[in-house]
Amino acid sequence: MKTDTDNVNTPEHYIGEIECIDAMVQCFGIEQVQIYSKIAAFKYLWRSSYKHADGGQEDLAKAEWYLRFTNGDDPRKTNRV
Repeated sequence: MKTDTDNVNTPEHYIGEIECIDAMVQCFGIEQVQIYSKIAAFKYLWRSSYKHADGGQEDLAKAEWYLRFTNGDDPRKTNRV
């Protein structure tokens, strides 16, 4: 039986004990990763109305995720997205 997946907060392709964004923070520092997150949010907003049949809702949710991270609010801690 297939369960619903959450491609915004817990994508199935994330494997292992550490997420890429955490490794990025360790390598580059939080400030640099927050800059990256702001740019990633821009990308998801830019393409939101073109990529998915759902009107871009998934990309909008991802943009929100990255904007929250940019502002120091790690969505994984509250999972409000």
